[in-house]
Amino acid sequence: MPILNWLTRDHDIGAATRVPYRLLEEASELSAGDPSTGNLLIQGDNLEALKALLPFYAGQVKCIYIDPPYNTRSAFDHYDDNLEHTQWLSLMWPRLELLRELLSEDGSIWVSLDDGEAHYFKVIGDEIFGRRNFIVDISWQKRDGPPNDRKIGMVHEHILVWAKSSDGSSRQTKAELAFNLMERTEKANAQYAVFEEPDGPDRRGAFRKIDTTANGKGGRFVQSLFYGIKNPYTGEEVFPRQGTCWRHSKAEMQRLQDDRRLYWGVKGTAKTPMRKLFISEAKQGMSTPSVWSGLALNQHASGEIEKIFGTKAAFETPKPEKLLQRIIQIATNTGDLVLDSFLGSGTTAAVAHKMGRRYVGIERGEHAKTHCVPRLNKVIEGEQGGISESVGWKGGGGYRFYRLGPPVFDEEGHIRSDIRFPVLAAHIWFSETNTPWSANRGTPVLGFYNGRAFALLYNGILGDKRVDGGNVLTRTTLALILEKIAKKDPAFAGPLTVYAEQSRIASPTLDRQGVTFKQTPYDVKSRR
Repeated sequence: MPILNWLTRDHDIGAATRVPYRLLEEASELSAGDPSTGNLLIQGDNLEALKALLPFYAGQVKCIYIDPPYNTRSAFDHYDDNLEHTQWLSLMWPRLELLRELLSEDGSIWVSLDDGEAHYFKVIGDEIFGRRNFIVDISWQKRDGPPNDRKIGMVHEHILVWAKSSDGSSRQTKAELAFNLMERTEKANAQYAVFEEPDGPDRRGAFRKIDTTANGKGGRFVQSLFYGIKNPYTGEEVFPRQGTCWRHSKAEMQRLQDDRRLYWGVKGTAKTPMRKLFISEAKQGMSTPSVWSGLALNQHASGEIEKIFGTKAAFETPKPEKLLQRIIQIATNTGDLVLDSFLGSGTTAAVAHKMGRRYVGIERGEHAKTHCVPRLNKVIEGEQGGISESVGWKGGGGYRFYRLGPPVFDEEGHIRSDIRFPVLAAHIWFSETNTPWSANRGTPVLGFYNGRAFALLYNGILGDKRVDGGNVLTRTTLALILEKIAKKDPAFAGPLTVYAEQSRIASPTLDRQGVTFKQTPYDVKSRR
């Protein structure tokens, strides 16, 4: 597959592995509403924040939407095309790598861009997510008329969509198989009507007329699909129009005829019957087109922000709530997790909140406090802007506000002394299993994975904070671990991995008992 090359590509490809693993520390004074909803608002560098989220949310995010900074040739003081592309791509590559790890197997990522970088981004996106997992390039009409500074004025943006993975048995990705259809519109339903027929209207109700012939040109003509059928009203034998053939076999056409599913016109004299598709048989939703026009414009978003804050938007291109509503409606269901790592003014989080989805929003600057916090607080209070009325939003819910804390490891690779047990436990579990840790606290047994148990002796988890006590693997602490494993799963008899500061049990003894000892901090690795 072709790849995109830039000045610092080799360095950037490994950038995600060099990002320090940091704590997430709650600022409870900025949290609001019900803290049990699972919604997070994180202030900090999004690359480091994404790394911090991995132990908890890897493989769990159903939909990622990002609206990254567009490379508008004004992002840097001295514009150099090659250098500026390099800096922009250096920003995006490691973040995409981490975002992919956070996606669920049936998850999808939606990326808003304009022509400045969309086509370059398509190439690196295909490399990271896989070209076969690319779903569509949506053209979204962002303004109702072209600007006057160009003879051809840009009125649309791209929304590039990838899936996490594909199903080998289907042409569709796993995300597409899980996508929701759009709600049917009045215009779509208007195509169905009750039509007069010689023996009266069909009692099964309104239907839409579907062509029973197919274009036979270009080598697509099928001889077996060219045959005569009898018009039941005139007795005439009719054939497909010149250059066409029937869409159905002779047996199927006869079945449709016997079931009165062929429409021969008001007087029954049609030369080519149409097949009836009853509205009761139609899909409950509609496929989504790849061109989104008449949905919502950027000016609507600016109005939404001004209505909330009483001032004009501080962002040049805020996205309207209806745009995010459509994306979230297609890609997720109630309770699914939505992530936006370029949160900006907080639109994604606000819309996800109103639609009953869980969300994680990341914003680097003070906008996290000055825009996202007050906006989400107004959502909790029941503000009626944006999509509120259309989804029946009345208020409620909540979120927890976090900042990035210190790295887990110091410069010498040792675990920092102020790291708490749950943080280290989540990190070790993820590094061993590549899955997030969600076990109960208060026990050294982290859980079971692929027939193996994992345990951590750290920070006095057994109630003994002496260095040579509860944090050391001894016959006593091993017996306590095995006792707790038996309570969790009495039938478990598999191998066990124990992380501890030291081991006082000889290796041959551990081997006989199926125990692998790993020493903290030396065997605790940063996420790679």
